[in-house]
Amino acid sequence: MTRRSIAMLLVLAFATIGNAWALDVAGVHLDDKVTVGGTGLVLNGAGIRKKFIFKVYVGSLYLPAKAASTPAVLAQAPRRIQMNMLRSLTADQLVDALVEGLKDNTTGAERSAIKSQTEALISIMQSFKELGEGSVVSLDFVDGVTRIVLDGKERGEIGGDAFNRALTDIWLGEHPVQGDLKKAMLGGA
Repeated sequence: MTRRSIAMLLVLAFATIGNAWALDVAGVHLDDKVTVGGTGLVLNGAGIRKKFIFKVYVGSLYLPAKAASTPAVLAQAPRRIQMNMLRSLTADQLVDALVEGLKDNTTGAERSAIKSQTEALISIMQSFKELGEGSVVSLDFVDGVTRIVLDGKERGEIGGDAFNRALTDIWLGEHPVQGDLKKAMLGGA
């Protein structure tokens, strides 16, 4: 090997090591670390949400420490669930999917207990009007509050641990929106 070839291999090796924890899913680059509520979080896992044959979004989960089970995720805060849109959606389509996910993972009594928070979520999400391909929705849970962020701008806050637990269960609960997405967000466990 020539010196130039060795030098190129070293540059490539160091570039790869530097990005070892970053992840690209369906062409979406996900940072290996983010800061939420002043706390550094690590990418726990990510996967693609599909509806029929369509790729809808890349769902990712960020936590203070890696976790392979839903109880271990729920025991940590702050945390972030992020959706990087792979196609355009109306706000109503996103709202319908979230409400359906809440219904699938809660009892009637649990839904009643979080009714006002669910209505607040619907109102915040409907203010988005439309989510374009490339839009990023983050659901950050910090100090007992769920912060809804669209493309880096906070759009609203909703208080309550029970609400955040129900929201998290959309992806990680007993009846997740998609089984292989749950597995991917839990780091492939």
